[in-house]
Amino acid sequence: MKSSKTGRILLEVVMVILSLIFLYPLFLTIINSLKNFSEVMTDVIALPKVLAFENYTYVWKFINYPRLFLNNAVITLLGLAGIVLISSIAAYKLARTKSKASGIIYFLCIMPMLIPFQSIMLTVLQMAKNLHLAESTWGLGIMYWGFGAPLALFIYHGFVKGIPKEIDESATIDGASGFRLFFSVIFPLLKSVTTTIIIIDVMWIWNDFLLPLLMVNGSPDTKTLTLAAYTFVGQYTSDWQYAMTAMVMAVLPSIIVFIFLQKYIVKGVVAGAVKG
Repeated sequence: MKSSKTGRILLEVVMVILSLIFLYPLFLTIINSLKNFSEVMTDVIALPKVLAFENYTYVWKFINYPRLFLNNAVITLLGLAGIVLISSIAAYKLARTKSKASGIIYFLCIMPMLIPFQSIMLTVLQMAKNLHLAESTWGLGIMYWGFGAPLALFIYHGFVKGIPKEIDESATIDGASGFRLFFSVIFPLLKSVTTTIIIIDVMWIWNDFLLPLLMVNGSPDTKTLTLAAYTFVGQYTSDWQYAMTAMVMAVLPSIIVFIFLQKYIVKGVVAGAVKG
């Protein structure tokens, strides 16, 4: 009994230390966002002598924060809507169809998770231009459907397999079929796993850098908050205090979403894994 208690305490200490290590870069970003340029160049680790809150005022106006926040919101909401809708319907249909063809289709659908984006990004960029999706926040949101659906489908598929087929049969007897069966009966049962997917994709889409850099970096009106932080980094000189400030302002909304919904992450993933 005593040894198990000691082991649990040691585990908690290790977890706290690891948490502090992972949070340390965020801490450095925040304290450097409150320094002036000379302090940042003198000592990155030291605390600011005078809190430079004017950095946030300057960045807010310089990057037109409300406009870029709206861009991020449009891209994220559109991306989430498509990912959740497409992957949940596909996962339900594939999980309920027991055939070799459905197994092959399922494998092909989740296989893109194994392909590094860097290896196909030039092809994706050319395709986006041909489809007139480039330089558009709406186009970028639609593109996230293809990149986010494979993982979401994988998570949904494991969860749907744990839902008894008798529920489908009962709903069919009551007159529900097709999309009504899915949206009225099945989809409400996917609440926990849907919340998990939303949290994961919000953190990813909102803070993504590479895909927006390729697709919407040509115009100030279509940039995202993450790209705005990059505008303070130049070839010969960089305003690091403003770059850090912009980064804090960019990631703060997604962190708030994560804090309020984090309890659903483990719950949804574990439920999908156990039921799958």
